[in-house]
Amino acid sequence: MAAGRPGRPNDPSVMSSLESAVRTVHRCGPIEFCWHWRWELGTLAAATGLSVVIAASLGLVWLAAAAGAGLAVLGTLMCWPPARSQLVARAWCVITPHRIRTGCVHAWVQTRHGRLPIVLCTVPTEYGQRAHLWCRAGITAADLSAARHILAAACWAAQVRVIPNPRHAHLVTLQVIRNPYPERTEPTPQGWPYSRRGEAGALHNPEESDPFPRTDLTSNWATSMTSTVSLASPAAFFALTASPSMTMQ
Repeated sequence: MAAGRPGRPNDPSVMSSLESAVRTVHRCGPIEFCWHWRWELGTLAAATGLSVVIAASLGLVWLAAAAGAGLAVLGTLMCWPPARSQLVARAWCVITPHRIRTGCVHAWVQTRHGRLPIVLCTVPTEYGQRAHLWCRAGITAADLSAARHILAAACWAAQVRVIPNPRHAHLVTLQVIRNPYPERTEPTPQGWPYSRRGEAGALHNPEESDPFPRTDLTSNWATSMTSTVSLASPAAFFALTASPSMTMQ
């Protein structure tokens, strides 16, 4: 929305702040209403259609039995931890868009005509939900970032992070953080500048950097040569042992 939202440090005029304060939210049209409530309307339509088919073909008794079986299956899934976590995550994906719109209303994140940003989709994540928004003309990512604390309170979340799209300014991603997750603080073994953990340790321990020290190679070579020469020629053996290099060894 335009600059001048109440409570912001860059209010250009009192009239702009008053305009933002007294503006009412524009009522959404039928298409937008169906998009906002698509999951609820789809579930209601599916349940109503299935109930009508069962009641017309089998009777009310079978309808009651089918309803009881459905509730039993739902209760069983809620008792199974993996299924329960999936159901709860999907439920939050349905609730979060409504809470985001409510937070935008109370934070004055709207256009001059009172229109709110459109929540395109919401997907579950490890930390909570990730919502993708389409900002109308007059709404920017800076407006959402300034209202992130109000959005977090409206979404019943711990924190809301605003991530603008690097290519399209009207596309914004909201990270609704509900569950704390550990962040990586230690470097990985494959991280720079060492490609392996052993390379980093070798620099700190010079003795382990070379598996075959030079002194061992020289000693082994001298011993093998002495044994060979002594067997081949005794005279050459005494000449070799009397050389300065062998005396140093």
